Amino acid sequence: MAERITRRHLLGAAGATGAWLAWAAAGNSAHAEWASPSFPGDPFTLGVASGEPRSDGVVLWTKLAPDPLAPDGLGGMPSRVVPVRWQVATDTAFRQVVATGIERATPELGHSVHAEVTGLDPAREYYYRFRAGPEVSPVGRTRTAPREHSDYDALTFALACCQNYAAGHYTAYEHLAAQDVDLVVFVGDYIYEGPGQGSIGRAHLPPREIVSLADYRVRHGQYRSDPSLQAAHARAPWLVVFDDHEVDNNWADETPSGDQPVEEFLRRRAAAFQAYYEFMPLRRFSEPDGIDIQLYRRVDWGRLASFHILDTRQYRDPYACGAEFSTCPEAFDPNRSILGFEQEDWLVDGLRRSRARWDFITQQGAFVRRLIDRSGELMLKMDAWDGYVGSQQRVTRGWVDAGVRNPVVLSGDVHAHWACDLKLDYDSPDAPVVGSELITTSITSGGTGEDWVPGVHPAFEFNPHLRFYTNLRGYLLNTVTRDGLQADYHCVRDVLAPGAEVFRRASFVIEDGVRGLRQTYDGPSPTASTTAPRFTDEERRRAIDALIAWESDDEQVGV
Repeated sequence: MAERITRRHLLGAAGATGAWLAWAAAGNSAHAEWASPSFPGDPFTLGVASGEPRSDGVVLWTKLAPDPLAPDGLGGMPSRVVPVRWQVATDTAFRQVVATGIERATPELGHSVHAEVTGLDPAREYYYRFRAGPEVSPVGRTRTAPREHSDYDALTFALACCQNYAAGHYTAYEHLAAQDVDLVVFVGDYIYEGPGQGSIGRAHLPPREIVSLADYRVRHGQYRSDPSLQAAHARAPWLVVFDDHEVDNNWADETPSGDQPVEEFLRRRAAAFQAYYEFMPLRRFSEPDGIDIQLYRRVDWGRLASFHILDTRQYRDPYACGAEFSTCPEAFDPNRSILGFEQEDWLVDGLRRSRARWDFITQQGAFVRRLIDRSGELMLKMDAWDGYVGSQQRVTRGWVDAGVRNPVVLSGDVHAHWACDLKLDYDSPDAPVVGSELITTSITSGGTGEDWVPGVHPAFEFNPHLRFYTNLRGYLLNTVTRDGLQADYHCVRDVLAPGAEVFRRASFVIEDGVRGLRQTYDGPSPTASTTAPRFTDEERRRAIDALIAWESDDEQVGV
């Protein structure tokens, strides 16, 4: 604890920064109000979004930015406070307006708007819009959660992550926005911080590694300018959490990657957190306090589902032996944690208290054990839960001991679709399955991947609990009822070509009260088979090397 306090004091003004942000988030400002604004262009270039649904309301988001790519990070806005009116209606024409209010968009928070709407009916679809001066925003669709103790019988949500703007087109979001989803769950790498240029005319801005608040604002603005991403945000409320690239590749708590000085990294982290809050539909509960931001939380969907949203970055112990695949024995040290012990206790206590039919442990890296045989050595991924085996075991034991009815881990990060059975003892072939993990591939990160028919990989030989794999890009569409969950793995044929085909590659079902996944669809490849293929030694080597490369956090891989 002493080391943490010392490092925080390196910032000097961290506490003052946090207090200032709280003051600004409440609508206060050191600047005068612009009572009759006249903008040089459309102030709603970044679209609209909603998030954090409750039974009586949601967060409505927008950000005024006539010029979202302005290098100073101010979005083309003057240093004036702008009153922004919002409306919520039951129809797209806004004939039946049921709630309205005004938020103050301040320069201190980049003219972002986070309207925490209450007084709405539970389990209902609504439409919303904003007005600033004479300008009116696009219309968004949102939905409230069911009443807390209601036995609501259905939920459809998408799971997405890793959307490197330079690496491909957001075709997956174009397809997702046409789906009838109640919720989108995003588990990290909303932006990438590096200078990636790509090969399809979507080079990053600024054209360098980003470090300042202005830099992060411009990069977020570039991502949010994409019409397909805007459409996905306008389609349904989102639950968001970050991974590493929203700040810096492979950061771990207060330990930077590479050789950055700690003081420099902490200032960068505070800037990244402020920009993240400004651009996400989060509650004021999550407004940053200097180099801290509160992101782990629970969101319930009646008694049907509970989302336990975790933060595996801010509180983790430093890497034992780097972030990549390793044979590092320190990974098994029970005194190390990927969540920090306070968050671990919070999670296990929540699982113990939960009365939901489905408990979704919603987080970033692969939770399942994945042994990779490389040149005769069995290696684990240090950046994932395999690098923190103590946490992996304690959390699994927590839901087993609590008798959680249907534990499902939702994950991303690894740039591939996986379907996994979870165990307490992976070394025993007879050990029972105790849960399931659904891992979504990236939206674009890594560029266009390749399909594996029949959806297996040489790594499966050492991991019989792994059930499906493909590293095409896409997202997961999950349909949840009281009787079961169906996970549909949607894939994009080629993210380098706009408008490429999006198709369902596989489907798995988890039945209520039954541990483990059952595959119900394997296609559309005509050569798909239900038997595992035989791999030559050379094929194994190439496949493992490719898997390690695809999972690399180097944002240039596959671009």
